[in-house]
Amino acid sequence: MYPAGLVSPDLYAARFSPAFDAAREERMRDARWQGALIAVAIAALAIAHWYVPRGNRQIHNLLYHLDFLPIVAAGMLFGWRSAGVATAVTAAAEAPQILVLWRHDVVYAMDQVGEIVVFGLAGVIVGWFVDRERRQRTRLEHTKRELERVYTELRENLDRLRKAERMFAVAQLSASLAHEIRNPLASISGAAGILKRGHGNPENVRDCLEIIDKESQRLNKLLTNFLEFARPRAPRFQRTDLGAVIDSVVALAGHSPGASKIEFQREIDGPLPEVECDPEQLKQVLLNLVINAMEATGAGRVRLSASARDGTATIAVQDQGAGIPADQQERIFDPFFTTKEHGTGLGLAIAAKIVEQHGGVLRAESAPGRGVTMVVELPVERKHGV
Repeated sequence: MYPAGLVSPDLYAARFSPAFDAAREERMRDARWQGALIAVAIAALAIAHWYVPRGNRQIHNLLYHLDFLPIVAAGMLFGWRSAGVATAVTAAAEAPQILVLWRHDVVYAMDQVGEIVVFGLAGVIVGWFVDRERRQRTRLEHTKRELERVYTELRENLDRLRKAERMFAVAQLSASLAHEIRNPLASISGAAGILKRGHGNPENVRDCLEIIDKESQRLNKLLTNFLEFARPRAPRFQRTDLGAVIDSVVALAGHSPGASKIEFQREIDGPLPEVECDPEQLKQVLLNLVINAMEATGAGRVRLSASARDGTATIAVQDQGAGIPADQQERIFDPFFTTKEHGTGLGLAIAAKIVEQHGGVLRAESAPGRGVTMVVELPVERKHGV
């Protein structure tokens, strides 16, 4: 808001704009002919008394009462000051004929003067209310313009904030990617240096080659996962049996390292409806969650459950690990955040993005020492445009 007596730059500019000038000119023209019409009405009523016979008091009374109209009209159109001016003009216009026609009937003359005074008071009161309403309307219009200005500035600030957040996210992602690439590059550079010097024995040469091969594969996996995260494939939606997808994921996980120490528990809550999703992408998400659960459990049970109600299908993967520390629970879906020694930190980020593309939600429920339950919620029927 601006101090009293000052206006905002936008309002100042608007007051001197061509559109504002044109509107002001039109209002002035309207005011001129309205004022002229009121003056003509007062003069016509005053003149009419001279043409009505003195004995016809009913017509004279009607003409006196009609003086109410221009006085009140002046108050309604121009405010209480104009009503006062109209009252004075009416009194001046009526005074000659009152003095001439009713000089012998003082009581009747005083009645007409009293009526003009009452009409004037009524016009002033009406004009005062009109002025107050106009002031309030002016304040409301000014407040509206100020709110529109503040809203525009707020929207621009939000746009700038979003751009800044995107730039920050890009910078953070780039820094994390550079950090993840630097480690395998350092290993490859060190192994290549040993080979370049040619002082290593056959066993060292073999170890160096293995390091180069292993770290090259790690880099390739990292970049592949990063591209999947940055440019995920669009889902190919089709009707899918969730039970069959869960069975397929369990079968695939059963052939992974460490599966011999894991007991898979599958629970389906009643008959499940077919869900509109991309079955291959859903398998990718669930397999990632199951493998994470296996690694967190080590030896024990991994439970997969599925249910559907109120148009939403829910799949949960529960492990028997140590859980997620409270200070890390909000970061587990961040790109490159990982607690694994050889993890890339992109698995859960990719899974969350895939679920989001399906119009669903991926969330984690965890308590320290009680394991983690990863919950996938998907709409049974795909929404239009998703």
